[in-house]
Amino acid sequence: MLLVVGLIVAFVLIAVFSNRGTRACRWREYPKAEGSVWTCVNCGATTRGPVGKAPRICFRDKGQT
Repeated sequence: MLLVVGLIVAFVLIAVFSNRGTRACRWREYPKAEGSVWTCVNCGATTRGPVGKAPRICFRDKGQT
């Protein structure tokens, strides 16, 4: 019983603290010399950023940067 309650609490915490802005985004990194080009395979948005750090916001409705 305690295990079931723990799992329910874990799922609720994940739902509350997950980043809803990029939930559907699946970023792919293409490293370059001056940084990385990140492309979302879900919506096709493209942006630049530091190597190894995916964007924390979705660019789907904001256009490409």
